[in-house]
Amino acid sequence: MASNAFAGLLNSSADRHSLFDDAQGIVAGSMLAVLGVTLLSSAGLLAGGTAGLAFLAHYATGFSFGLCFFVVNLPFYYLAFRRLGLAFTIKAFAAIALTSVLSEFISGFVSMAHVDPIAGALFGGLVIGAGMLALFRHRASLGGIGILALYIQDRFGWRAGFVQLGFDGTILALSFFVASPFIIACSVLGAIVLNLTIAINHRKDRYIAM
Repeated sequence: MASNAFAGLLNSSADRHSLFDDAQGIVAGSMLAVLGVTLLSSAGLLAGGTAGLAFLAHYATGFSFGLCFFVVNLPFYYLAFRRLGLAFTIKAFAAIALTSVLSEFISGFVSMAHVDPIAGALFGGLVIGAGMLALFRHRASLGGIGILALYIQDRFGWRAGFVQLGFDGTILALSFFVASPFIIACSVLGAIVLNLTIAINHRKDRYIAM
């Protein structure tokens, strides 16, 4: 009986992920996101979305990025629960909490002495985008604006990547208060790479597993 229940956790089908599938997707997506954030941070760059808000709070207050990221996302859980369901909310919370915790400890394991801002934007944006794709494909998200972008895509059919790009542009415009024009330009480049990665690859008609 117990073996059958355990097997049920591992078995997935053509149109549905197993619990194990979702767990590894959330862990892998969170790890990629933290690596991408580390690249951006090491290059002195900012980001869009709630990560961008967390960066702004981090640079302005001195509090750790992980703490700021977790707190910034708190108001969006209600929207996730109301619009996208309890399962999505639980998985999003797990991804955000894991990303916040890993962000606190990754500096003890990964050290980047120098990252060129342009290279940081290209590689950081791509890696975060890949992490968010992994989360999206397991019906999870890295937070508020990602949750809102997914809701708008489901409700109106607008691409989540393009929706998030619009929000990111607004957040990065606020970055002029804490960063130089060159750093902001590189941050915009990173946001473009991130969101194009999502917009091109995240299509419900090409990936049906939920």
